[in-house]
Amino acid sequence: MTELRPVTVITGASAGIGVELARVFAREGHALALVARREDRLHALADALAAAGKARPLVIAADLAAPDAVRKIADALRAQGAEPQYMVNNAGFGLVGLADMRPREDELAMIDLNVRALTDLSLAFADSLARHKGGVLNVGSVAGFLPAPGMAVYYATKAYVISFSEALHAELKPRGVRVTVLCPGPVPTEFAEVAGLKKNSAPSLLTVSPERVAEEGYRGLMRGRRIVVPGLANKLITKIVPLVPRSLLLRAAGSRQARRRAAQGT
Repeated sequence: MTELRPVTVITGASAGIGVELARVFAREGHALALVARREDRLHALADALAAAGKARPLVIAADLAAPDAVRKIADALRAQGAEPQYMVNNAGFGLVGLADMRPREDELAMIDLNVRALTDLSLAFADSLARHKGGVLNVGSVAGFLPAPGMAVYYATKAYVISFSEALHAELKPRGVRVTVLCPGPVPTEFAEVAGLKKNSAPSLLTVSPERVAEEGYRGLMRGRRIVVPGLANKLITKIVPLVPRSLLLRAAGSRQARRRAAQGT
């Protein structure tokens, strides 16, 4: 059997944090496979990296919400003589609004991408990750530490990502596989527009650039860290939250989301 070459697979690589993660991994000499639905953007990024003197990444156009997405990714990699060394699960989205008032199919699609696809991709290539002493970088969020009426499903999916990744960190460590969960706070990307926010209302103290998020996520993964929270203020939030009564957190988060919806006119 021909030996497959190791690559870093990055999902959601068409914009925002995903683009910056691709740039960091490429800069550090990793061969890449870029995955997202928007194939034109993937090719543009692959061309830019190649023009900068890096190896041109593989491009895999795939809808991760589809039930057979992981099989298609595996087949596409194998056809190019590649297999994952690092799996970077960055794809995901959020939606603003009361859970019972939003279309049910939108909420379930969010769970399907943020939770099911991430879980499938984290586990499907465990053998090749172990062969190449690689790892998994799952992009969570500071939101995963909080309950949030007004974005209930999104925050819940990120709570799952944190819990799952921390446990997987312990389970795969004996096999030489690193698992890190990256938990940024607000990041100026197209996330807000997709979520239904007409303007960015996040405090500047909490906002971290996508470039810094990607850099810290990469360094944390390479060092085998279990969790990475970019930004001092965001780190403090994750430390303080467990000390605050849940009822107070619910009221505070609910009030913030209500003000946000009012400001957006939603």
